[in-house]
Amino acid sequence: MVLSWQRAHWPRSTLSPASKVSDSAISTITIAHGMPKNLLAGESMVMQPLRKHWIVLVSGLWLPTVVGLVVLFIDVALQIPQITQETRLLVTVIVLVIWGGWATVVYLQWSSAELTVTDQRVILEEGIFTRSSKVIALDRVQDVSTKQSLMGRILKYGLVEVDAAGAQGAEKFDYCRSPELLRDQVFILSEQLRRG
Repeated sequence: MVLSWQRAHWPRSTLSPASKVSDSAISTITIAHGMPKNLLAGESMVMQPLRKHWIVLVSGLWLPTVVGLVVLFIDVALQIPQITQETRLLVTVIVLVIWGGWATVVYLQWSSAELTVTDQRVILEEGIFTRSSKVIALDRVQDVSTKQSLMGRILKYGLVEVDAAGAQGAEKFDYCRSPELLRDQVFILSEQLRRG
């Protein structure tokens, strides 16, 4: 079975006049990544799958980077006479291996978290070794809310909460890029499905 990519094109008649949203607000987002593995037959992407904001990488790497640089500075720049060249080389290699391992784990955690919006569902996926996937049907969405700190408003990231009928609390996707855009897309799509 072959699935094809299409941009979402919603007929103008399905949008309520009160929503004041044009077709271009939905159809201007194009798919930039490869095709997701979990689309249903006849389902199409509305917006590209969203990863967490790059600030997650920065917040996960700044402390190990500072500690590693301090250790390397002490090791190389201070030239303590009791430390041999072999020991300095060993310390440098150990610091670089630990930092590289830490950076790999942070990157894998960041790249494994993804939120996908289709014309039928919202799909939240997270996890490296143990993968969790939460699927919310758009016709069951009751509320979509966002929360942003001051830094989040400046750098355009925030928390998105999707509340669905029958669910045990809202599903959360933190550090989401452009949370207002996602909130509006999910709200428009869920309203269209309710109105038929």
